[in-house]
Amino acid sequence: MSESPVTAPSPARKRRGNMQLLMANRLAAAGLFIFGFIVVVALLAPVLPIPNPDLTDQPNRLLPPLSQGHLLGTDHLGRDILSRLIWGTQVSLLVGISATALAALFGSLIGLVAGYARGATDSVLMRLVDMLMAFPYILLAIAIVAALGPGLLNALYAIALVNIPFFARNIRGVTVSIRNREFVDAARLSGKSHAAILFTEVLPNVLPVIVITMSTTVGWMILETAGLSFLGLGAQPPTSDLGSMLGQARAQLFTAPHASIIPGIMIFVLVMSINLLGDGIRDVLDPRLRSGALDRPMAVTRIERKTKPAPTLADAPALVVDGLSAGFDNGGGVTPAVRNISFRLGKGECLGLIGESGSGKSVTALSLMGLVASPPGVITAGGVYIEGQEVLSLREQELIGLRGARVAYVFQDPLTTLHPLFAVGEQIAEAILAHQKMGKTAAHARAVELMESVGIRDAASRASAYPHELSGGQRQRIGIAMALANEPDIIIADEPTTALDVTVQARILELLDALRRERGLALLLITHDFGVVAQVCDRVAVMRHGEIVEQGDTQDILRDPQHDYTKRLIACVPELGEGHGFLDRVRPLFKEAGA
Repeated sequence: MSESPVTAPSPARKRRGNMQLLMANRLAAAGLFIFGFIVVVALLAPVLPIPNPDLTDQPNRLLPPLSQGHLLGTDHLGRDILSRLIWGTQVSLLVGISATALAALFGSLIGLVAGYARGATDSVLMRLVDMLMAFPYILLAIAIVAALGPGLLNALYAIALVNIPFFARNIRGVTVSIRNREFVDAARLSGKSHAAILFTEVLPNVLPVIVITMSTTVGWMILETAGLSFLGLGAQPPTSDLGSMLGQARAQLFTAPHASIIPGIMIFVLVMSINLLGDGIRDVLDPRLRSGALDRPMAVTRIERKTKPAPTLADAPALVVDGLSAGFDNGGGVTPAVRNISFRLGKGECLGLIGESGSGKSVTALSLMGLVASPPGVITAGGVYIEGQEVLSLREQELIGLRGARVAYVFQDPLTTLHPLFAVGEQIAEAILAHQKMGKTAAHARAVELMESVGIRDAASRASAYPHELSGGQRQRIGIAMALANEPDIIIADEPTTALDVTVQARILELLDALRRERGLALLLITHDFGVVAQVCDRVAVMRHGEIVEQGDTQDILRDPQHDYTKRLIACVPELGEGHGFLDRVRPLFKEAGA
């Protein structure tokens, strides 16, 4: 039995702000800088030293770029292209943003009312929206402008109108999922009116979706406005926008291609920068991404070890963990989750990894096979040896070959880890086929055998059931059957009984213990219950704040715990018939610890 000192827990990490998160996304940052530059230049158009964009100069018509006094050349009327480009961009931005705001306002209002009211109101509003969506939106916009008359303002109204259904559909879907949530029911019980609930309870939760939709729609609006102007239905002379510049220059496409290529490139750059920025804003407003970097997920856990461990160990047991440290990237560094974890696990042995929630047990388990999500997860030190071979240094395909074959996992909540759209028999068979060459019929028969071995009654018929059709205990048994599918050497069971009732917990523990003894498996059992450890584990390692504070034989630790934290954990296991004596026994221990 050994004891190691515990360092103070790390201070709470500082979450990055919205701008920091946006800058972490390189494409979004590039879009922000490009779009910002374009907007600033467009807004400064009145004070910039550029010619009048409407001033014609026939003797100097169709000058090429880099001509004296005309950086980007002139058009067919001798007007300065750079000046018209800046002023046209200003008009295109104004129309695109205004059309987006109008579509968002009316579309979101329709979606909110329809999604909250439901019933006849929902049916009437959504059928009107469906009527608009029945027409190709660009043809509908052309028809509206043709009816109202060509002009930039009419083009703005048409573009806004045809995009209302897009906002209405999105916002209605989100509102329907929120209207019956508990906090909305609580607001109803408090006596709030429907209007108050809609605008004070529902709208704040829908607002991020509206912002995201707007940020990804502005580019479309600018492109659609440019299309109408290209056809002569938008900006009318002498006013110009990017689309009208492109349309007026198409006649000179072969004689003076720069006159059409330049506004075309500007439309492309403007729309692309807005779309990239919109994607970044969408990511920033997703709270799930605030815990780490906004990079694309990696296929394997990121490993950044300063020193590489030895590739092999002589005379090693089934599993050796040597000085393992892992953490999470917070943008300014790595917040440690587990520090210097070391333990050994032999064949036929059960090691219990115990500690309170947040002590680092699950991170340790996932790190063993490189399953911590990166970003933000990163392994910073140590090695993991399977029968003497260091596995974190293996190539991706080699590591994949170990998962499910030699090392298998039983996860905490099988309802979330089992695929909801496939029968459980198919999922067990899939685990077999991933590592073994056999036919589907043979794999299905093997899946039924595994289900029978873990105590599923009438396994042949239950193999066609979906996860939601099984009880919690049955789903956990399916998870164990999948773990056994390829006869692994090591099973890592991450709190496999947490979501189960007491009687089912006992059966699952008995099953794991029996399988371990029959098959000679090495079992790493992660739990927060010393009662579970006492029942099935040969040895125990106690974790706190990401470190192992004490480990040794289970009976030795139970009889004579050395660390105060271990004493408190053991004290928290009630004894049958103890009554108030339980509180009298526990209270002094927590007072001594300052808890």
